[in-house]
Amino acid sequence: MNRNTSLRCLALVAGTLPCAVLADTTDSVVITGERASYRTLAVAGATKTDALPKDLPQSVRTLTSELLRDAGVTSLSGALDLASGIARQSDLGGLWDSYSMRGFTGDPNFGSDYMVNGFSSSRGYNGMRDIAGTQSVEILKGPASALYGRGEPGGTVNILTKKPRFAPQYTVEGSLASHSTRRAAADLTGPMSDTVAYRLNVAHQGGDSFRDTAHMTRDYLAPSFLWLAGPDTTVSYEIEATRQRAPFDRGIPAIGGKLGAVPVTRFLGEPGDGPVTVKSLGHQLFVQHGLAAGWSLQAGASYRDSSLDGHSSEANDLLPDGRTLRRQRRHRDFSATDRSARVELLGSASTWGIRHAFLFGTDTYRFDDTRKQLRRNPSSASPYAIDIYAPVYGAVADPLTVSIDTVEHQRANALYAQDQLTLTESWKALVGIRHDRYRQTVVNHRTASTNRQALSSTSPRAGIVYQPTETVSLYASTARGFRPNSGISIDNQAFPAEESRSHEIGAKVETPGGIAGTLALYRIDKKNVLTTNPLNTDYAIPAGEVASKGVELDVAGTLRRGLRLSAAYAYTDARVTKGDVTIRTGSRFPNVPRHGANVLLVAGDAQASIGAGAAYVGERFGDVAASSGFVLPAYTTARLLAAYAPDKHWRIALNVDNLFDRRYYASSYSQLWVAPGSTRTVTATLSYQF
Repeated sequence: MNRNTSLRCLALVAGTLPCAVLADTTDSVVITGERASYRTLAVAGATKTDALPKDLPQSVRTLTSELLRDAGVTSLSGALDLASGIARQSDLGGLWDSYSMRGFTGDPNFGSDYMVNGFSSSRGYNGMRDIAGTQSVEILKGPASALYGRGEPGGTVNILTKKPRFAPQYTVEGSLASHSTRRAAADLTGPMSDTVAYRLNVAHQGGDSFRDTAHMTRDYLAPSFLWLAGPDTTVSYEIEATRQRAPFDRGIPAIGGKLGAVPVTRFLGEPGDGPVTVKSLGHQLFVQHGLAAGWSLQAGASYRDSSLDGHSSEANDLLPDGRTLRRQRRHRDFSATDRSARVELLGSASTWGIRHAFLFGTDTYRFDDTRKQLRRNPSSASPYAIDIYAPVYGAVADPLTVSIDTVEHQRANALYAQDQLTLTESWKALVGIRHDRYRQTVVNHRTASTNRQALSSTSPRAGIVYQPTETVSLYASTARGFRPNSGISIDNQAFPAEESRSHEIGAKVETPGGIAGTLALYRIDKKNVLTTNPLNTDYAIPAGEVASKGVELDVAGTLRRGLRLSAAYAYTDARVTKGDVTIRTGSRFPNVPRHGANVLLVAGDAQASIGAGAAYVGERFGDVAASSGFVLPAYTTARLLAAYAPDKHWRIALNVDNLFDRRYYASSYSQLWVAPGSTRTVTATLSYQF
């Protein structure tokens, strides 16, 4: 599909013309009628172009809004559970999203990497992301360093937000769920004038938890505006404001390496600590302008302030009696500001019978992170303890002292280029390159010291696609990656950047009936990767050299009229290939199962539907130190879902997660910090659209 065709086809934002081909991966506008002179360019997703997935030499999965609605998903972590090769990781006491892709987790100082409309949202503090305002979630497996620089070689998650429409549409919904959970949300869009449209997404969720004494609230507010500034120019502006208030919860301990002695509901923190508050306020501005001869210019800027503040009481060690848990107490006061911008030129040309789709760009970011932490470790005189079998809350710890007081400044800029070549109707290729320059300064006020480093790296990427038929694509790709590491070590030294090499081969099938599937085989080698220091969790340490290899299968689409399928399977072998006395050579990555699979089958139409699903997570290593042999057991959970719409306005949905109330453990950091999975949860949702 060429750019002119996509411009005529896409009308998702305006709500005037349907476009089945790209509606799940892009938002753009073609204005008809009185505003026919206005035409906007496609807002590409994480690939930055309007290339079809079958033409790309990498595994690409898009979780559409329809799939997320079918599954009753309201969080990013719930959405990513539907894809292959993604495993939940230790999430800092439930404060942020943490997952691994193909075994790689990202910077342990922050939540896992993801982008919003192509801009990084992993620098700073985000909380657990709500998907209100999400149009789709793109999952691009393999490295994206040739386009984005900082990123994991396992893959990239990009969230596409809902865009303003000129056709008015208003939806409100309310939910009641187990554990006294309540949720309200609204999605409102329409014109403000002939050339300006708005959209407003809001959500509030609050309630208790399956965990004793825990209460959580989460708020999301996202207004956005679209201005048709000229026949070939659009300007859009989006705001996202979030706030999360939840107790810091490290979970439960395994006694002697065995789980099950302590109920999954048992909270072993201190309710008197109150909630930890995570706030984020972000702005994004995009400008797109069509040039002559099929070329276009697109630019964007992003600004986000975020913070994390609150007290916690966390397990420190279990005394020899097997029931007295000594706790450490902390107060975290973290704040960050992230500013980034990019300019890109896109266009096409033909030379010697070869068609080229070019992308040239430059980007820059400035990130400032301030961290102050107070801490008190227990002593024999003041154990600040709790009985894990008969907890009594209300203990008082000794006064806290400063354990971390740092300010970090990151500055980076880059140039990048990409060419997608159509060699023949059956052969396509992609080549790209990016050069990064990075500067880091870390000021440690506690030790009155300053560390500075400057890095640079060139990241190439290449791939080939062979399409023997219209429905089958075979591909191979290779790439080199670069990722700066933030923070300092316990001995006050900056870390070298991560470097990776990735190789992947695969096959894709897209049937005329609407089923799309991808089978991928890969290997990734990486050095200078960081993990949390098991001897002092305030700091990170390099894990040496690591590698991940595996097989992934994703299938989604319509089996036949009224029957929709989403299925995924992954085999992941992720290990340390060169360790030390702390991280052993040959040890498996924590929380990464060798085998994982999920399936969701939904039958019905817009009026009524019913479905069922299951997820399997294999046995996982549960200790970062790799010294105890502690493992999390495998588990399988099931879900049921149903929906009924008596007319075009009303919709009633019922979802049951963990149908058989299976006891399971979602992730862990160590034997003392194991995060249990939720008990059975029933959710009823009533929606009204007008």
